[in-house]
Amino acid sequence: MYRTLQLALLARIQTVLKTKYDTTLAQLAVEQPPNIEMGEIATPVAFELAKRLRKAPRAIATELAADLNAELSHLPGVASIEVAGAGYLNIKLDRAAIVRRIAAGEHANLGGPGFRLIEHTSINPNKAAHIGHLRNAILGDTFQRLLRPDDYKAGYQVGVQNYIDNTGVQVADVVVGLVHLEHKSLSQVRELLTECLETNQRIDFYCWDLYARVSQWYTEPGIDAATLAQRKQIRLDTLHALEVGNNETAEMADLVSTEVLRRHLETMLRLGIEYDFLPRESEILSLHFWDAARTLMTERGVLYEETEGKNKGCLVMRRAGAEHTDASEGPDEDAKVIVRSNGTVTYVGKDIAYHLWKFGLLPGKDFGYIPFFSYPTHPCWISTSGPSDPEAPTFGKADAIYNVIDSRQNDPQTQVQEALRAMGFADAADRYTHFSYAMVAMTPRCAVELGYEIPESDLAKPFVEVSGRKGLGVKADDLIDKLILAAKSEVDTRHPELTEAERLSISTQIAVGALRFFMLRFTRNTIIAFDFKDALSFEGETGPYIQYAIVRAANIFRKSETTPEAALAAIAGLDLDAILTSEEGTSLWETWLAASRLTTVLEQSIQSAEPANLAKYAFTLAQQFNNFYHRHHILTEEDPTRRVVLLATAAAAHRELIRALGYLGIEAPPVM
Repeated sequence: MYRTLQLALLARIQTVLKTKYDTTLAQLAVEQPPNIEMGEIATPVAFELAKRLRKAPRAIATELAADLNAELSHLPGVASIEVAGAGYLNIKLDRAAIVRRIAAGEHANLGGPGFRLIEHTSINPNKAAHIGHLRNAILGDTFQRLLRPDDYKAGYQVGVQNYIDNTGVQVADVVVGLVHLEHKSLSQVRELLTECLETNQRIDFYCWDLYARVSQWYTEPGIDAATLAQRKQIRLDTLHALEVGNNETAEMADLVSTEVLRRHLETMLRLGIEYDFLPRESEILSLHFWDAARTLMTERGVLYEETEGKNKGCLVMRRAGAEHTDASEGPDEDAKVIVRSNGTVTYVGKDIAYHLWKFGLLPGKDFGYIPFFSYPTHPCWISTSGPSDPEAPTFGKADAIYNVIDSRQNDPQTQVQEALRAMGFADAADRYTHFSYAMVAMTPRCAVELGYEIPESDLAKPFVEVSGRKGLGVKADDLIDKLILAAKSEVDTRHPELTEAERLSISTQIAVGALRFFMLRFTRNTIIAFDFKDALSFEGETGPYIQYAIVRAANIFRKSETTPEAALAAIAGLDLDAILTSEEGTSLWETWLAASRLTTVLEQSIQSAEPANLAKYAFTLAQQFNNFYHRHHILTEEDPTRRVVLLATAAAAHRELIRALGYLGIEAPPVM
């Protein structure tokens, strides 16, 4: 509703500017005044016009206010427009009229044409998902919820991808471990996978330990230089076999990585995270995406072979931001290697081909699509080099893409954008968003609780870094299990009357809410130090705090023998002016106003690609509701009109809190 009023106000101001001054502004800023007594919306438009009109801002504001106040019929819901300070326009709303519109569910729409492709998670399928992967997946899943159509908004057409690097060095390392540490053949690996399925063992957990072992094996202390060189060569040969394909080594990698991937999807589903398409690197190679990309890059002068210097024999491109150099001055030693001298394609090279496909810019190339995993409402497709399922959609030709990728990958992401620009696809590069985020670590307290031995010197540090190669980290499933166990201990104590299944369900909702909110409350590029106690706290800026506010509101309706919907409908015919304009009524109005801002915050979160804005809003609204709850005794209110207004106020906050948490991927439990 707040966004509806903003848009109507901005449109009217533009009309007045055109009529009165024969001018328009490309952007009109709007703000919320610091004090509600000053109004609910403010704009510094007069300051933006001062230089153009050569007038003092206050004089312009006075003229605009006069014109706008003269025709308030064009601004339904606006009570008055006043000049403040050196030239601000403060807009005061008709509280009663706006409350009725909020209660009726009126709000601005969000959405538009075009296909948005969101890539997130993208875990190497070589071991179990860990705590760091969860931040990526939760950020990406939340952002797609903001964009996707639903009952509240028109939204955008969205496709969610999870890129599977099944031919990379991490998968190669697991194959090296299976062959050279475990001494397994291809048939024995098949037997291992069958045994894991039959005994309900986790192949991703098995590979977690194996990956740590093989990482240490490569640089084992005390090994002579010749042996170290031999092990390095084994790694390179294995990686090359995976990229070439059609051999036993590649088949072993495909078997293991596919089963690990299946486990990843099961892990993420525990957090409500789903995907539409799983493009695999093996198909990018076997379908010769890179060959088509190389031809395009060469034809457009982006890719060239270096004939001397450290990159001799490599295919390279100019690094993003580098100045053009005269070839007579020697090779560009800072150039980005795209194809190594041995013919293998680098990560960036394959990524360039992949992103050309995403934008529909790779002539004649597309994946085959077959179903891989079933969700309650849709299948998840996976790439294949064979024929497509006739019912499969296609996921290329995006109008905009968002890549949720660790900020430590800034350079490769920038190189892909540079390649697009250099090939003449500047518009695509502009619609390419690197949705970066900082790493997730653990507090020393959390690491100790998980059983890790932390050196005394690290106990005073703000966080302990996770390292899969060193085996120091928290498996995502273990973390979720521990959070559920901790939440269940509290739920068991508070609600022994519930069945075991009910208490487990509620505990899972609380645990998932705690985890998702903890990952979302910090801005994307803030390093997170995860801590169990902080995440699960019922006090402070946490998911359980917001869930508890919803439960508290639900208890009011239950004890009042009504529903939120009935409470909102009951306000339609009441005379609200006397109640809402009093000093006490202002506190009610502040709650309604906070509840009306959801669409505004959704739009801000989309435009800034920052879900933390929505998390902050949800917490602030929960605080506002709790303040309202403690100030007004709803259940004992004797005045029937006031009681209806109080119930409706609680219902408005309850409705928007549930919606806000829904976009964050968090459910509201029935009790806590």
